[in-house]
This record gives sequence, C-alpha cells and structure tokens, in this order.
Amino acid sequence: MKLADKSCTDFIEVLASKAATPGGGGGSAITGAIGMALGGMVCNLTIGKKKYAQYDEKVKGILKRSNELQAELLKMMDADAECFLPLSKAYGMPKDTEEQKKIKEETLEKCLKQACSVPVSIVKQAYEAIKLHEALVDNCSKLAISDVGVGVQCLRAAIIGAQLNVIININSIKDQEYVKKVKAETEPLVEEGIKIADKVYEKVVSALSK
Repeated sequence: MKLADKSCTDFIEVLASKAATPGGGGGSAITGAIGMALGGMVCNLTIGKKKYAQYDEKVKGILKRSNELQAELLKMMDADAECFLPLSKAYGMPKDTEEQKKIKEETLEKCLKQACSVPVSIVKQAYEAIKLHEALVDNCSKLAISDVGVGVQCLRAAIIGAQLNVIININSIKDQEYVKKVKAETEPLVEEGIKIADKVYEKVVSALSK
C-alpha cells in the first residue's frame, strides 16, 4: 500500500517506528500537502461569495494550482521512500576488498543523488505553495484567514524539513559540482520562502488583531 493511501493513524504509526521509511522527507511532503490543502480550503470558502467577488478569478487560479501542488506533494511521500530504500541497502554493501570498496563507493554516490532528488523537488513545490499563500492572504475571505496562517506555517516547516534532507545527503556526496548545483537550486528558495512565510503570517496576525 502506498504511504499516501494509509490512514492518518497507520501513517503516524509507521513514521514513529524504526522502519527505514517514511522519514523526514515523507514527513515534510505530507506537511506541505496539508499546508497547501488549507490554502485550497480558503480558496473554496472565498470563491462565490458576493463580498469577495472581485477576487474570484484570481482565487480560482490559485485554487487550480494549489490542487496540483497538493497532489504532487502527496506523491513525494512515496517517491521519497522509493528513492531512499536503495541507499539504505547500499550502506550495507561489503567493503572487504578494494574492488568491493570501489563498487560500494560508486553505488553510494549514485543512490545519494537519487535520494537527494525528491527533497529538492519538495523544496521547490513548498516554495511555490508559499508563494500561493502570499497571493491568497490579501484576496481571501477574512473568516478563513487564520487558515492561511496555519497553511503557510505548515509549508514553512515543509521547506525547512526538505532542505535538511537535502543537506544530509549532499554532505556525503563527493561530486562537488553536483553539490554546488543542488545548493544553488535550493538555498535561495528556502531563504526567500521562510521570509515570505513569515510575512504572510504577520499579515494574518495583524488581520486577526483588528
């Protein structure tokens, strides 16, 4: 059974166990999916309301992309697990001879890059989802604005969690050109994503204080 098809209880139980997967990557993916789902809910609560009619077209566009990102992030739960399993097996490969050491080293390098690819994707998706919340916070029903805050905080955690999984993989990768490329792809998104998430959260708190 796919991780995304498990009940909440079953997923939490396997996450808490000593099973190799899911781990922090899968946890980041589902946290991001929840964050985006909350954004989608706010869109649905805004669309069709006379008071917010001026925002309808913009919010419909946000909703369409939010549904896509939510689905993509859920898929990342299983993709992360699938990419990590070969790495966990590679760590157990023998290294008694020089030939075995060489094969293990080459296999680990390949598997580490594969394991790194999904957290990189989660970073990118979480960043885009945070940007959608930025667009939503000023164009949504004020009755649901607290959920924009909850959603963006989930995504803030998701982008940081995914980046931690990137870091732990690239720390063991010897291909420095690859490491440089991954850092260039993710670090600016994480830095800006956190800033945007904090700004959105501050707007939510300010709106709730009025």
